[in-house]
Amino acid sequence: MQGLQGQKNSHPSGGKSTEEEERKPSMLVRRGLIPDTRPQRILALATFVNMIGSGVFMVSAALFFTRVVGLSLAQVGIGMGIAAAVGLLTGVPVGHLADRRGPREIYLWMLVIQGAAMAALVLVQSFWMFLVALCLSELARSAGGAARGPLVRGVGGADLTTYRAYLRSIANLAGSCSAVAAGFAVQYDSRPAYLALVLGNALSFAASAAIIAALPSLPPLPAPQTASRWEVLKDRSYVAVTVLDGIMSVHHQVLLFALPLWIVGHTSAPRWLIGAGAFVNTALVVLLQIRASRGVTDSITAGRAVRRAGVAFFVGMAAMAAAAGLSSRLALIGIVLGVIVHTIGELWHTAGSLELRFSLAPAHAQGQYMGLFGFGAGLANVVAPTVLALFCIAWGVPGWLLLGGVFVAGGLVTPYVVRWAERTRPYAEQPA
Repeated sequence: MQGLQGQKNSHPSGGKSTEEEERKPSMLVRRGLIPDTRPQRILALATFVNMIGSGVFMVSAALFFTRVVGLSLAQVGIGMGIAAAVGLLTGVPVGHLADRRGPREIYLWMLVIQGAAMAALVLVQSFWMFLVALCLSELARSAGGAARGPLVRGVGGADLTTYRAYLRSIANLAGSCSAVAAGFAVQYDSRPAYLALVLGNALSFAASAAIIAALPSLPPLPAPQTASRWEVLKDRSYVAVTVLDGIMSVHHQVLLFALPLWIVGHTSAPRWLIGAGAFVNTALVVLLQIRASRGVTDSITAGRAVRRAGVAFFVGMAAMAAAAGLSSRLALIGIVLGVIVHTIGELWHTAGSLELRFSLAPAHAQGQYMGLFGFGAGLANVVAPTVLALFCIAWGVPGWLLLGGVFVAGGLVTPYVVRWAERTRPYAEQPA
């Protein structure tokens, strides 16, 4: 009997049943190349498709509006600034709507609206038509970001930190691919080429919406009876964290805005370094964001990551500033080292920022909390060109060092504000 029982339980794979073998994850999942669950893969695919289209448009937007629509650079700048400011106002209210109606449905409709607004740009013939279409697009983009936050939390699973880092890596990979595609269109420099880019972006929103529709609906979490309608605006510690993150988020424009102007106007480094620096930054983010996020698992470790990021920003900016007045070779070395160190700071800041916006927000109000956090980062993008032009370009080397010192100060203060937020959280942690 014992022998029969032993034969019955024996299996050539060492005791594993057929069902266990079928549940064994694929090699791509084990190596972290694709997420573990089907909803995670759906959201990742939608993110990739969306960022392909958005990246193409961002690279070519100014050229499309000036060379095809016929607007002046001043009109384009004013219109984009107004649209960005208008978009900032929708995050909290639409995030609240996503909390109460379900994030998948709200995010899906925001993608549809973005696609329609983008398609309408091909019909624009005046500044006011341009402004209306662009404001509608920015409204939907900002609102969609607020609704996407609770959606990411809902499908992220137990290892939410790794999944968020994975989404950022593929977003940067999509941005790189879209830059190459936009480069071909810009090379042709024709009306059909620019129209194809705009319509391609519109189609990417439609495709993303179709992909998101395959996700299961996430029912909203009930709010406690003591919760107020706009509780995020009363959460002073979270507002403080948002302000600090907004200050730190100015760093995103250092390599995109300040460094190209610095290379061309103040150093003897070769101009091809502008594109090479952007490539190095993107490649490091794609390859290392998941690894940089592994130790950031709660708000305390997130605060420490932001503190390290502030120091890295200062060191990286000091190296880039030191390139002024050096020989071509030494300037090249200094800028490359500065880009690498700055990107390391970006990896740490992103890991900490993503963790703070989720972990300090109550589960039933993720949408409106994401909306406020997005307001801080969005406002930073609006003011960053002016700040960087004043500090880094107008003031030169002292301005680079002074702004780096601002990043250090912001990073040092963040852990203390995070501890304050932990002590004053209005609700106990709820399951996602």
